[in-house]
This record gives sequence, structure tokens and C-alpha cells, in this order.
Amino acid sequence: MNGDLHRPTLWIDPRAIAQNIAIARSRSAAEVMAVVKANGYGLGTLTLARAALDGGATQLGTTDLVEAVALREAGVRAPILTWLNASGVDATAAAEHQIAVAIGSLEELNALLRQHSAAPVTVHLHLDVGMCREGASPLDWQALFESAARAQRQNKIRVGGLMGHLAQADRAEPELNDQAVRAMSAAKARASVLGLGRLKLHLAATAATLTDPSTHFDMVRFGAGLAGIDPSGRTDLAAVARLTAPVVHSVWASEGTSVGYGGMYRSTHDGYLSVLPLGYADGIPREISTDASVQIAGRRHRVVGRVSMDQIIIDTGPHRYARGTRATIFGAAASGAPTLADWANWAQSISHTIICTIGSRVIRSVQ
Repeated sequence: MNGDLHRPTLWIDPRAIAQNIAIARSRSAAEVMAVVKANGYGLGTLTLARAALDGGATQLGTTDLVEAVALREAGVRAPILTWLNASGVDATAAAEHQIAVAIGSLEELNALLRQHSAAPVTVHLHLDVGMCREGASPLDWQALFESAARAQRQNKIRVGGLMGHLAQADRAEPELNDQAVRAMSAAKARASVLGLGRLKLHLAATAATLTDPSTHFDMVRFGAGLAGIDPSGRTDLAAVARLTAPVVHSVWASEGTSVGYGGMYRSTHDGYLSVLPLGYADGIPREISTDASVQIAGRRHRVVGRVSMDQIIIDTGPHRYARGTRATIFGAAASGAPTLADWANWAQSISHTIICTIGSRVIRSVQ
């Protein structure tokens, strides 16, 4: 607190996270991995992980070992898989903390095998099934499987699963996933012939979890859905986050008054303007439509003028709000506030971008 003002705050509801896990579990018989990468979609890795596990998720997914080790050090014992590891994999850390890593090429596998850890590292072989972004090309699967099987026999690694990513699941048209599903099934058969044992297959992320059971195999990876986002737009998930900020300044402006940098907006009527202390450094998109608004005292008010680094200006018309009055930038639709999806539309972006770019100056508070 600072005098009579609260800091801009992202309020996070763990019950809503658990509710979204329940929706995922109702759509699939597969195990649910909660993907908590990128600081838990901006909500906080540990907050998101604990709420998801409490809600029934059985595994966690992260981008790299750093995120995964932080969870272990916070006392999280659930299985964790990490699959990007841009700076490489520390085999000793992975083995010591019992963290599984994805391997998407012979080069990655060989780099791992050149290290010497006291215990075998669990790996999931990452396969490209149509994304051309991550994972081994189908042309390399045989060699990757053979090398992995040989390393497993030598007790250097333990192969725990096969994974891939769907390129078009957000369109919620299952037939677009057919080729990837067939490819994963064929990969499983080939791996089995080479003696890789019983492997956990996972292909579906949030959109496919909610719309295409044929992609679910043994496990689904539920990430954006934890934050209340369905990329396919077919499922109403619970709103997990609410962003608020205080009014820090109000001024009367007559019709025609120039507002904000560059005078790009001129007031169309006499009335009050209120300033909120967050801007593009805090995740408010600089380029937004003229429809963008916030909620103050149950009323919607438009954002006017250019978004500044630290501030936005709100046209509150006849209403003069006292310093410290709380504004809601986004929240649950039922509250009448703008939603995360509204802000994504106003920015011609996606909800993921809005929530993930909420800056570090904004406090995270668990409700």
C-alpha cells in the first residue's frame, strides 16, 4: 500500500484454476499435465502449479530446467517434464531432481549422453508431426529410436514417452489433426519394435483437449486453459485473473481538449478524465482500438489517447472519481468488466499475449 492507493494488482483465483482442470478432466479420460511455463502464463509458476495439482492434474510441464528446479525447491513433488531447454540440459540436475526432459533430435540426445550423471535421466522423445517447429523429423525417427533404445539398455537414460505438437488444433476441426494422430500411432509401433517399452504418448494441448478426443492418447497438456483461455473459442472456461489499478489523477477537460502524447485524441465533450498508473511497460497494449474500456464503480469508461509507458487515460464523462478509486481493467464477464478476450480483440492479438505480458511492476495476489 502507498497512502490511500493500492498498487496495480493481478488478482488470481486458484478455485477458478481448479475449475478449469475439472473441465479438462471431464473432456478426457487421459492423464492431465498442467503446463506452467513462462512464469505460469504470467500468473506465477508456483501459484498455477499448486492450484492445478490441487484440482486434479497429475503432472507438470515447464519450458526449461530452471523453471522445473524452482518448483522442486519449493517442495513440489509431482512429475515434471521440460521440453525446450534452450541453453541445453544439465543431466546431473535433471537426474538429481527427477525431472524428465524432452529430446527432439539425435544431436540433443548425443549432447545428453556425453554427460555423466549418477542416475539415468528420463526422456520423452519429441517428434515433429506437422508443426516444423520442434521435434525430430520423421526421416530421423528410426535413428533416434535406435540410439535411445541402445542408451536405455546401457542404463544411461530411461525413455518415458513420445510427444508431439498439433499445428491446427485451435481451429477445432478434428479432421485437421488426423495426420498427426496417425503419425504418433505409427511412431509408437516403431518404438515398440525397437524395445523401448511402454511409453506415454501425448499430443494434445488445451484446444485439442477440449475439442478432439482422438488426440488424447495417454496424457493431455493443459496450459492456456489453466489461465481460462480456450484457443479454439469453443469452451467457456472460468476467468482466473482480474487486473485492477487505482485512479491517481482526475482532471476536467472541455470539448476539443488534446489528450495524451501527440494529441492524437481530442475530447468530444466536456467531462472528466481519469489516469490509471499502468501502461505498455505493464502489459497494456500500445495499439488498441477506440473501443477499449475499463470498469469503474460498475460503469464502463473508454480508454482515450495514446497508451503511455506507465499510464492510460480514461474518459469518465460526468463522473469525477476520487484518487484511489479502484478500476478493473479486465475480469470475469459476469462482473460486467471487460474480459481478457476483449483486450485481445482490442489489440488484434490473442489472450495469451495479454496475460503473459503483464509486467513485473504489477503485484500478483492470490485471492
